[in-house]
Amino acid sequence: MSRQTKYLNALALACALSLPLFVQAHEGHDDAPPALSGDSPRRQSDGSVFIPKSAQRQLGLRTLAVAAGEHARAFELAGTVVMDPNAGGKVQAALAGRLEAGPQGLPLPGQSVKKGQVLAYVVPTAGALERSGQLAQQAELRAAKELAQRRLARLRELADTVARKDIEAAESELQSLTARLAAVGAGLQQRDALVAPVSGVIASSNAVAGQVLDAREQVFEVVDPARLRIEALAYDPAQAQDVAGASLALPGGQSVPLRFLGAARSLREQALPLSFAGDAQALSQLALGQSVRLVVQTRSRVAGLQVPLAALQKNPSNQAIVWVKTGPEQYAPRVVRIQPLDGVHVAVTDGLQPGERVATQGASLLNQIR
Repeated sequence: MSRQTKYLNALALACALSLPLFVQAHEGHDDAPPALSGDSPRRQSDGSVFIPKSAQRQLGLRTLAVAAGEHARAFELAGTVVMDPNAGGKVQAALAGRLEAGPQGLPLPGQSVKKGQVLAYVVPTAGALERSGQLAQQAELRAAKELAQRRLARLRELADTVARKDIEAAESELQSLTARLAAVGAGLQQRDALVAPVSGVIASSNAVAGQVLDAREQVFEVVDPARLRIEALAYDPAQAQDVAGASLALPGGQSVPLRFLGAARSLREQALPLSFAGDAQALSQLALGQSVRLVVQTRSRVAGLQVPLAALQKNPSNQAIVWVKTGPEQYAPRVVRIQPLDGVHVAVTDGLQPGERVATQGASLLNQIR
């Protein structure tokens, strides 16, 4: 046997002996999927999920048995705190003039006032020509009054020879001049009293002693904090006609039920104003003009199974699904049709049966198991 033939036989034998080692090393490569443990969460071939009880507790899974019923729809509206027109009002200057403090001084915001209480005075300001004309008219009336007094006195001395009607005419002229003189004098010293239209507190004040005001300028705003109202704007007329009630979330997390008072019949800023009233003590925590968010319930109802919004997930086909507990350690996805109720719940109209337990907490973690 030649040397070349011996070399080829040795090379073939070496390759044959190393082949099983190569195959074994390839089968243990990291690309191969690891063996599944019998107690690990996993997705089944039918799309359901197997998850042991221990894993359920670790993931914090919670389920809820759903029941059929009719539920009111809900939608959110932006609202504003407004005053009750019967328990609040504005104090405006009827005349242009200079502002003076009232008997108890100028009230401050938040101060309590009574209906009819004088808050301030407005002293009319007139020009130099107008004031001089009033003074000249006052002087003429004063001189005419003195002449009328003297004439009446002479007629009374000659009462036996003078007709009674002449004496009565002189008396009437004297009374007229006296009244005209008093009116002109009051016009020169007149003060317009600004009084509180209702009992309540001063919501806003634009008053400063000596301030010059224009006619119809607002000086004070008085409101009764126990009778505040909520006004919301509905841009869909159909929504405005289907309102049953509403609820208001206060900053502290408290939810206040509101009573629907009515909807306007004319548009304002392309929307219909809606009026709501609620608990006086709760609404008194709000400020006049504060913006709030309302959750409005409708009179129309939707038949279905109410589930929390957190229970809804999406499958690979982007369909809405919920996870239903079919066994102690089994969860199955169900494609559902929904109708929105409010910002927290939805109504499932198709895909669920009453009594089934739906995963409401941890549903997003179930959706990630592969």
